[in-house]
Amino acid sequence: MPQPLKIVHDSEPIVPKKAPVEASTLAHKDLRRGLWWQKIPAYRGIDEATFLDHGWQARSSITRVSKLVETIQELVPAGFVEDLESGMKQAPMSVRVSPYIVGLIDWERPYEDPLRTQFFPLASRLLPDHPKLGLDSLHEQADAPVPGLTHRYPDKALFLPLDTCPVYCRFCTRSYAIGLDTDEVEKVHLRPNEDRWRRAYNYIASRPELEDIVISGGDAYQLRAQHIEEIGEALLAIPNVRRMRFATKGPAVMPMKILTDDAWLDALTRVVDKGRKLHKDVVLHTHFNNPNEITGITEAAMGRLFERGIVVRNQSVLIRGVNDSVETMTLLVKRLGHLNVHAYYVYVHDMVRGVEDLRTSVDTAIHIEKHVRGSTAGFNTPTFVVDAPGGGGKRDAHSYEYYDRDTGVSVYAAPSVKPGELFIYLDPLHQLSTHQQRRWGDAVEQRVMIDDALSKARARAW
Repeated sequence: MPQPLKIVHDSEPIVPKKAPVEASTLAHKDLRRGLWWQKIPAYRGIDEATFLDHGWQARSSITRVSKLVETIQELVPAGFVEDLESGMKQAPMSVRVSPYIVGLIDWERPYEDPLRTQFFPLASRLLPDHPKLGLDSLHEQADAPVPGLTHRYPDKALFLPLDTCPVYCRFCTRSYAIGLDTDEVEKVHLRPNEDRWRRAYNYIASRPELEDIVISGGDAYQLRAQHIEEIGEALLAIPNVRRMRFATKGPAVMPMKILTDDAWLDALTRVVDKGRKLHKDVVLHTHFNNPNEITGITEAAMGRLFERGIVVRNQSVLIRGVNDSVETMTLLVKRLGHLNVHAYYVYVHDMVRGVEDLRTSVDTAIHIEKHVRGSTAGFNTPTFVVDAPGGGGKRDAHSYEYYDRDTGVSVYAAPSVKPGELFIYLDPLHQLSTHQQRRWGDAVEQRVMIDDALSKARARAW
């Protein structure tokens, strides 16, 4: 028999079943506010109106080491500038960093700062590349039926209308194309071109299975308002297209554009509204990696998007020294949720050259996901994925067919993307034993380790 409901009267004390929360558990609500950028020597006279001007942010972005030195002046420790100059000569990505990010970096402790780590390479922190790294590890060009359009998944395509971004991330998976040529890489350029765009639209219209289009690049932030609307209108006019995602790192590195570039935001809003009238889903995907990137300015920008009914989802990259701890990732996820940004994916770092110091293992991803899950609502909890090298697409990090933690070889199948194929992800060398690192230095041993993993994976998968 069910027990009768007990009525609690005001006179009866309510005994809490949970202890009061520690103040530290509410840290996700504590956002940086005020004129914090004025601690930077070159920004001491920059008022709020100027700092919030997206045009000033773009014009004042750091694109060379000498400009950074002029900006931060005496803040950095001795030897830092030389370390950075040497690191830049070995980097696959050119430098472009907004004043917003420069102002958030702790320049008195730059070696440990998670934002410096993402954008400014230091030679003293670089590590030798794993021998199996490449520039286009995801084989995006191999899956491109026309330039700037990757069709890998059955119903989804990736459209790259341009090759520039508001900032250039060291860990970019498209270091083969994004930014200026460097000492290490001559880029494949995808400049804005309406003829190239038209070829992409024609291909999408010719494939009735394509329902989901990601507009990335480069970065949709760099598209002019007119282009946002032209691309949106062209894709919405294709009957088979049901979903569109404008992808941009902008809110994480220049949130003031959403506050002060009314033309751009109005164009995006019109595309979103028209999509809704056509019963088509148009959203914004962004890219926060560390809770320090989120300030009161971010909150105001995300609030403006929310007021207009624009759904925002986030995709992070798991980066060593940036967010590879349970505490940091949990804070990031909860802070995003506080701003109505849905944490969607966390990618295990792609196998791109020149940033081995930033990569973490599959095991790290699995460990962090286990602890993050349950800390907040499921729809605000990201899935940790490996974007399988060679074009297998996104696989849950824990869904491997085989994983040898000693050699660092994990093997994934992608039956709905490329049936019958297996895809290999390799943990960074620095997280392996000295013995295993030596084995990876021997071409014969490399083949032995990979063949052994593939053989064991096949026994499980088929």
